Amino acid sequence: MIFDMAGTVVNEQNVVYRSMHKVLVEAGYTIDLDDILLQGAGKGKLQAFKDILKKLEAPDSDKLAKDIHQKFNEDLARAYDSLNVLPFESVEDVFSQLKAAGIKVVLNTGYDSATANKLLKKLNWTEGKTIDLLITNDQVSRGRPHPDMILLAMEKMGVQNPKTVGKIGDSIVDIEEGKAAECGMTLGITTGAQTKAQLQEARPDFILEQMSELPAVLGLA
Repeated sequence: MIFDMAGTVVNEQNVVYRSMHKVLVEAGYTIDLDDILLQGAGKGKLQAFKDILKKLEAPDSDKLAKDIHQKFNEDLARAYDSLNVLPFESVEDVFSQLKAAGIKVVLNTGYDSATANKLLKKLNWTEGKTIDLLITNDQVSRGRPHPDMILLAMEKMGVQNPKTVGKIGDSIVDIEEGKAAECGMTLGITTGAQTKAQLQEARPDFILEQMSELPAVLGLA
């Protein structure tokens, strides 16, 4: 089972998208947080800035995105240093239930490795113990909605059949990523970036209100 991080298993109080909004406003662009969530949720953050700036018809948007992304990374690092990061309710219990049932627990994320590992440290989660594997956006050449992170996770876990893999996330591109990898199950969850109505646009197999519902969906409860 492959889980997105922020907004799905990690409650980081929406600091990522608030930080994206801050650097865009500081760069002189008028955009509200809801638009950033709609256009950028779940994507690698450089790609998210490229897409947002293109939508805003910014000149030389690719170069500008790189500059703004650098500023965003600096702001986000400072924010995470002081932020109290917690897992969403029931997440750790669900991980334990899945692992007891022989289901591997993998995290994948639009974050880079440095940011993702900073989150794991704050949560006191250990790769190989709390979770089986972490895959980050900077480990692949193409981020979501392309399937590359899921395919890399399958390779590292020795899984050949994508129909034995499930993907859950709080954004449309999480679901699109799972479908692109031909996962046997895709799920949305409403704890993060996007609403149930927005998630339904991607036609997942299930939409959860909270993570405690997952074991029953998987037939474990």
